[in-house]
Amino acid sequence: MTSEHGFELVVFDCDGVLVDSEVIAVRVDQKVLADLGWDLELDEIVERFVGRSEAHFVASVEQHLGIRLADGWDQEYGRWYQDAFERGLEAVDGIEEALDRLRLPHCVASSGSHEKMHRTLGRTGLLHRFRGRLFSATEVANGKPAPDLFLHAARRLSTAPERCAVVEDSAYGVQAARAAGMHVFAYAGGVTPTARLAGPGTTVFSDMRQLPGLIAAGRPA
Repeated sequence: MTSEHGFELVVFDCDGVLVDSEVIAVRVDQKVLADLGWDLELDEIVERFVGRSEAHFVASVEQHLGIRLADGWDQEYGRWYQDAFERGLEAVDGIEEALDRLRLPHCVASSGSHEKMHRTLGRTGLLHRFRGRLFSATEVANGKPAPDLFLHAARRLSTAPERCAVVEDSAYGVQAARAAGMHVFAYAGGVTPTARLAGPGTTVFSDMRQLPGLIAAGRPA
């Protein structure tokens, strides 16, 4: 199925686009980093880490602190995130309505692991909408802002990059989609400032209910 303006596939980020996890995760990130010995303000954490992979997070911590994190270092911290998500994780406002109205095939391409996607999408009741179409940064050599993950998803679903619409909420994710040659619908309802999302090949919006109409309208001239 192809929209009148040429999109054949919609590629969704997960955190902050499907599940409203970024606000929760950033606050836990702050506690984890402080416990490791690195005090950062919330806006610094957003700028450094939102949209990036766990491998990038670990590498940044090791470089900044000049240490090597031991295997299993994150087991206790994993419970901090899990407890926080259990208390407050919900689907992004309006996303279920948007998915109900979306007439194109869609998938997820996330910096998170498959385990994390299954957990958060399952908790919010969205997993059944994407079964068999979940792609993780763990499957490619380079995570966002490199284009690898989005190109991987497009190849797996036999879609040319220029026929893909990407829905992102992070500056790094937007950069990755642009680098892949895909048009970006950048959701500004999360933690990333609008100014960091705007730019070429990008449609910025703030209400998920707008998304199906924006995709149907296609790329701006």
